[in-house]
This record gives sequence, structure tokens and C-alpha cells, in this order.
Amino acid sequence: MANDAVVEFEFLAGADLVVDAVYLGGSAGNVTDDPIRHLLPVGNSGGIRPKGPLTKPLLVALITSGVDLDWPDQLDVETGELVYYGDNRTGGRELHDTPRGGNVLLRNLFDAAHGAATTRSDVAPILVFTKTGVGRAHKFLGLAVPGSQRLNYSDELLGIWRSKNGSRYQNYRATFTILDVPMVTRIWLDDILAGQSHSANAPKSWIEWSKGGLPRALTAPKVVEYRTKMDQTPTDESGRRIVQTIYEHFRLRPTDFEIFAADLVQLQLPDVTSLDVTRPSRDGGRDAIGLLRIGVGPGAIVIDFSMEAKCYRPGNSVGVRELSRLISRLRHRQFGVLVTTSHLDLQAYKELKEDRHPIIVISGSEIAQIVSGSAIPRGKDFKTWLESAYPIDTVLGAV
Repeated sequence: MANDAVVEFEFLAGADLVVDAVYLGGSAGNVTDDPIRHLLPVGNSGGIRPKGPLTKPLLVALITSGVDLDWPDQLDVETGELVYYGDNRTGGRELHDTPRGGNVLLRNLFDAAHGAATTRSDVAPILVFTKTGVGRAHKFLGLAVPGSQRLNYSDELLGIWRSKNGSRYQNYRATFTILDVPMVTRIWLDDILAGQSHSANAPKSWIEWSKGGLPRALTAPKVVEYRTKMDQTPTDESGRRIVQTIYEHFRLRPTDFEIFAADLVQLQLPDVTSLDVTRPSRDGGRDAIGLLRIGVGPGAIVIDFSMEAKCYRPGNSVGVRELSRLISRLRHRQFGVLVTTSHLDLQAYKELKEDRHPIIVISGSEIAQIVSGSAIPRGKDFKTWLESAYPIDTVLGAV
């Protein structure tokens, strides 16, 4: 937060919304400290806050805490895609039967976005914020629209099942695109609240999308391509527990970890059409060979790739030697995937990027994100699930 622009609480009512600016909360010690209700005329609680009826709101504020392990909202700043989960988070309720109607609103937004060109113009501006973890402060993430160029319509709003305390329930997984709009001006916000969201003050990319165009995403490629140990390590305690649990389960069975790693790759790359783990080699490792589909329909192509997995204690790096082994096995027009419970050391990562080797690195931080974003149980149930899905050999278990 130290490097972000900060707007003090007393100036919120007239403030513009600037991407990655932080808006401070009050000091009264109650719900009136919430900065969102001072920035926008919406409620002071909840993650999905519309202004106006659920059928056709004037605007919508989406708030994410970024810390819900069961429903891990996530913004990919490099692609501009936001994954956001709905508000049905307890058992015994139908998908749309929530106290605030958030899932009804999500359904309505995506229905309008996928309808005729005339219905897309009915989609309200969606303003996305995240809690900073410091007091009541929130950061503005951008202006969003439903959907993604990368996904089919049917995959943009998915009803997924989870279980909690023995009860099953369904919630929405919604994918939005953050538009290339660096600032939402107060003048346009006033127009929106007056029912004129398509006024002369509206951003160009918003107008283009509402008229049926493709979403022009706010993309932000990383300046530094190689990642440090910290970048590849889970930043929260729950993520670290996930990776440590995986390591402890497979540390005596590195070849079995290959099977688990292959399953992770297919979760991370859903267009993988096949991924076969080969039999153990003399040095105890296994390779996996897979096919990835690019494109859809008859015009699609498939390219093959090789996977290498290293079940290393978190903190013990994968070095140049291990990386070179994977590089040496890549054929022309092939790419590689390296999966590790630890991280790729800095020297190896620099060589990987500087020499432009086509290798995807799935380190501890990505493993935690993949598990958290899937239907795999978390918390205490995660260890039980691992033992059931990848049972420990009885002989090894007695060692």
C-alpha cells in the first residue's frame, strides 16, 4: 500500500476512481467507516452491492477480500481477467436463494451480456474493489464487464458445487474482464446515477463493449520476467499449509508425485487433451508427455509437451541442473512444464527467461492457487482427500 496513491476518507464523496488507488475508511469504529458507501450510493456490507433493482441496476460494486479460502476471488493483472464467486456460501439453499440476491444479479448481468446487442446496453457498469487488509481501506481494481475473450459463453458463469460441515451447496464462479479504463471519473459516475451510463463522459472501451464489441482488457505484463523465491512461494498461511501437506504426503514417493503433478497441470491448463505419465526411469523420476489443444472446432491444432515434477521440501530450490534435464528433452516445437512444491532458483529462472526456453513453471504459489480455485477440499479435509485420492503404499507407510 506504501506505493499506491491514497485518498483520505473526507474526500471520498467527490473522488474519481483511479485504478490501484487506495480509498481510506473512517475512524468511527462502526459500519459508517466503510469507504465504498461514501464513494458510491450502495450498501455498506456484502460483496455484491447494486444501486437499484436486481433486474436492472444503475451500477454494481463488487468487493473482494481476497482471503476466503473456499471462494478465492482472483484478478490476473497480466490478462485483465477477474474470477469472482457469488454469495451462496452455506448449505440448504438453492443457488439463487441468497439474502441479498447477489447470485440473481450475477445471472441477470451475464444473461444481458450474452443476449442481443440491445440487451448488452442494459448491463450496468461494474466497479471492482478489494480490501487491502489495513483498517477499512479498499483498493479500486477497475471497471469490469461480464465475460472473457478466452472463454466460451457457457464457461463464463458456472454453478459449482462445494461442501461444508457435511452439507452440499452450489455457488457461481463468474469471470469478468477489467476494461482498459485507467480512471472512472466522478462526472461519469454522476451521469450513471442519473440513468445516462452511455453519456459523452463514458470511457471509449465501455461504449465499444456495450455496442457489441470485444472487451478491451486492461493488461499489465510484468516488467521483470523472472520471479524470485518470494514470488513463487505462497504468501498466506493457508497456501503454505496446502503445499507442506502435499510435500509430506509424497516426499517418500517422488514417482507418485508425478501423477499428482499431472492432475494439477490439467487443472491449470483445461485444454490439455491427454497427459500420460511414463513408467519410472532408472534414476527414480518419471516424465509425462501430453497434448494441448489450441483453438476450437475443426481449425484447432494440438501441440505436444513434456512435464517434469520435483517434490522438494518448500524452501529447497530447483536448480539449473534439474531445469537443464527438462530442456534437453524438449523436441522442436514442444514446450515444457515444471511442477515443484518449492521454487526455481533465481539463476535458473534468469537463464530460462534470457534464453527464451518455452517452459511453464508451476511452483508452490501456483499449486496453492490451483488447489484453492478447484473443487478439491481444503483445510483439514485436504489431507484426508490426498490420502484417499493418492493412497500411501502400505510398505512405505511402515517405514
